Amino acid sequence: MSNSPRAVFLDHSSLDLGDLDLSNLKQCFAELQLYPQSSKAEAIERLQGAQVAISNKVPLDAEVFAACPDLKLVLVAATGTNPFDLAAARAHGVVVCNCQGYGTPSVAQHTLMLLLALATRLPDYQQDVRAGRWQQARQFCLLDHPIIELHGKTLGLLGHGELGSAVARLAEAFGMRVLLGQLPGRPPRADRLPLDKLLPQVDALTLHCPLNRDTLNLIGARELGLMKPTAFVINTARGGLVNEQALADALRAGHLGGAATDVLTHEPPRDDNPLLAADIPRLIITPHSAWGSREARQRIVAQISENALAFFNGAAIRVVD
Repeated sequence: MSNSPRAVFLDHSSLDLGDLDLSNLKQCFAELQLYPQSSKAEAIERLQGAQVAISNKVPLDAEVFAACPDLKLVLVAATGTNPFDLAAARAHGVVVCNCQGYGTPSVAQHTLMLLLALATRLPDYQQDVRAGRWQQARQFCLLDHPIIELHGKTLGLLGHGELGSAVARLAEAFGMRVLLGQLPGRPPRADRLPLDKLLPQVDALTLHCPLNRDTLNLIGARELGLMKPTAFVINTARGGLVNEQALADALRAGHLGGAATDVLTHEPPRDDNPLLAADIPRLIITPHSAWGSREARQRIVAQISENALAFFNGAAIRVVD
């Protein structure tokens, strides 16, 4: 590694909206080039002579690593490493470091926001007001959509790491009982319930687990069929954890009280995504924005800087195997 490393941020606009302080990050390198977005071909061109690549979602695979022999470090401006060929990185002697836990407060509050919006029927009442229905009411209020209280209800959590634990604490503050589900591919634990026992008990289910071979389509038609017809499903983790067609079908059939997701299988979504159909009731979709508070994005900058300096000092941290 050169004593004056050159770094390239391939998709800077995915992180910085012009509201972040990058001074500490810039001090880590002799040169830091920022590009709003990069295609694969552009990434290969821009990484020539660079020792460090910073990327949120620009894919880096064997072809990129082979074409960029000076590259020694990939700093992922996120937690997920799906866009990166980790085996190819290892084969080319490239270390990959990601960011962790930066978005816990932001994603946890977003999860509760979605749960509260479903419980209070916020989108429906907002639409009623905009359509002039309150002005036409015969009494002082509208109560056309049933509202439920979270107090005394049961929340099921799939994933009880830092983020899931934060959501559990917020839910308990609303008076909810929290149950933990057993994830497939994990050693059984006494405090985790198998899905078949968890799902029939919960009034809401939130997902906070990684997407892998064991968790792909973790919640499908069979699992949704085990849930109460009044229950909510909320996914702020990864698209692909919930089978999108099965969820659309369950909502149309009235087999769920509602659902909300901040993630879809393909992002940006394709027009044929089953959850984007206009006729699905009681569904809230947000555009993978749960993580995106300014505070959370600034924490990413801080962790990228920490990862870079640790690597240069010979003691790399947050290394992805």
